Amino acid sequence: MSAVTGEGNYEYVSARVRTRRATLFSDDDYRNLIRMGLGEIARFMEESTYEREVNALGTRYDGADLIEYALNANLARNFDDLLSWADGRLYEQIARYLRKFDAWNVKTVLRGIYAGADAESIEDDLIQAGEFSEELLDSLLEVNSIEGVVERLEGTIFGEPLSEALRDYEESDLLVPLENAADRTYYEYLMEDISDADDRATTLYVEFLEAEIDFRNVRNALRIARSGADIDVADYYIDGGRLFDAAEIETLAGSTDELIARLRDSRYGNQLSAALDELEEAESLVGFERAVEAALLEYSDHLSKVYPLSVCPVLAYVLAKEREVDNIKAIVRGREAGLAPERIEEELVIL
Repeated sequence: MSAVTGEGNYEYVSARVRTRRATLFSDDDYRNLIRMGLGEIARFMEESTYEREVNALGTRYDGADLIEYALNANLARNFDDLLSWADGRLYEQIARYLRKFDAWNVKTVLRGIYAGADAESIEDDLIQAGEFSEELLDSLLEVNSIEGVVERLEGTIFGEPLSEALRDYEESDLLVPLENAADRTYYEYLMEDISDADDRATTLYVEFLEAEIDFRNVRNALRIARSGADIDVADYYIDGGRLFDAAEIETLAGSTDELIARLRDSRYGNQLSAALDELEEAESLVGFERAVEAALLEYSDHLSKVYPLSVCPVLAYVLAKEREVDNIKAIVRGREAGLAPERIEEELVIL
């Protein structure tokens, strides 16, 4: 990341982001896509903001491959645009935040190898929106073992934490230790040297990140608690949130009702009433996780409206754009698998 100076052009970037956000697919669009075939979905995307990517890739791919490659390319282009618009501290904040896609790519490669997927299938899910070079990503696709991936990542911010988590992976044969190491490293990197800052721009940045970490801890704790594995939830707690400490999140992970009650009484409660109602009604872990993601989106929207001339609208847009891409991918994979529309909709994050 290059050195930057100045506070940043928040008003200009926020205006550009509002325009982009207005073009995102609506919940009604998702419900229509669920009932389309893959060719119809591609044509629908060609008539939207994905036109450039669908046309550019249409000579090489078709069907699900075309849609997924177009989604990833469009996501990367949109986030490159954010960086091209931003100056000063705002640029630095966005660039640091977008390293979440480095963590995503690490986890994607690990999951692919763990599942026995081929390199081409893994590559389909990589998103070049972080700081990893194309050469590094290509080198990760060349290895065929978890240990090999960890070795290739030496020298990156993920190298040492993944090496330390490797033993837990080998003992449990679960990816949870490695995935959590990637997430924790990313958030530690984000919060480094900024949590004690007292200027308004940094305070709002920290508030947004604290919320994301709180919701990440909720999701991770539930995932670990319901995996049945002999793993201490507190060991995978991510520092930097505001709502829970490690001991409390471990206790709450065993009781969905207590967790929801804690969230209702928290700083997020007023804005998340409807989302928390959905959490109470969720019957499965997948449903609960979708509701947690929806709750985070709702809270990010709240911050972007309260602080419109800050980094908050930009980061809220990043989350909303991710949601769009994830929802379309879930629809495409559901259609490929022949799932009923009602079953596919259960996989979507709909507000």
